Amino acid sequence: MHTYKSGEKSLDSEYHTLFIEEKKEQRELIDWEQKLYKIIPKYKQYSVYIDSFHETKKGLHSVFNELRKADDKDTLELRISSGGGSVLEGQQFFNIIIEKFRERTTTYLDNHGYSMGALLFCMSRKRVIYPYSDIMFHDYSQGVYGKGGNVQSKVKHSAQSLKSFFHDLIVDRNFLSEEEFQHMLLGHDFWMDAEEMCKRGIATHVIVGGQQVIAKEYLKQLKKEKKAQKKTTKKQKKNAPQTSKDKAAEVEEEPKKGKKSKKATKKKKDRKKKD
Repeated sequence: MHTYKSGEKSLDSEYHTLFIEEKKEQRELIDWEQKLYKIIPKYKQYSVYIDSFHETKKGLHSVFNELRKADDKDTLELRISSGGGSVLEGQQFFNIIIEKFRERTTTYLDNHGYSMGALLFCMSRKRVIYPYSDIMFHDYSQGVYGKGGNVQSKVKHSAQSLKSFFHDLIVDRNFLSEEEFQHMLLGHDFWMDAEEMCKRGIATHVIVGGQQVIAKEYLKQLKKEKKAQKKTTKKQKKNAPQTSKDKAAEVEEEPKKGKKSKKATKKKKDRKKKD
């Protein structure tokens, strides 16, 4: 455990780092005239920076042991930039969340969350992304060795258990439809950018220009930007100088217009004769 001058502490495993910061008691003004304040008692903020889920040593034991010391006021932040890894390791984080930090966990997609990294991002109630964050869901892969009968029963058990775990996290929350989930189990990968994550409710908030906005507001901003971009593109096309191709096309159209006008005048003359 490292302790910094600020009082913040950190603990490293092979791929993840835990930071612990003591937050002092705060007063939040509710009513200025009556001088009413809401007291926010002191608490600890646990922040874990998540990389790959490929731990082979005992570093995570110390991380989980520290997290289990949290009380009912402490909060947890998971900052994810992960290509995935062991689902079983990811499930340990899930267990910590429901045991010690239920309703007090925030996940951040600092850069990307693929495979187990995507599932971990979905585990919290508040899920924060950035404009260039991306996510990918796909089916698990596994290798099993042993006696034939044991291998078969283990594969069957794992398939059912992991399928239920995946379903609870991404289908029950409507992040993927049942049909998409079945496609995923057949090997289809689902890649999504920030806009798609907001549309599906996978992301609840987006950090834009240093401000945290709700996903719906971010989508409105994107819509306005796209409209403005379309207008700009139209203006640019109108004001753009004519190319040699454009001029040649105009020259080709002129004789065609002339022919049409001659035919039209002929028809008018024939009608007059008949009258």
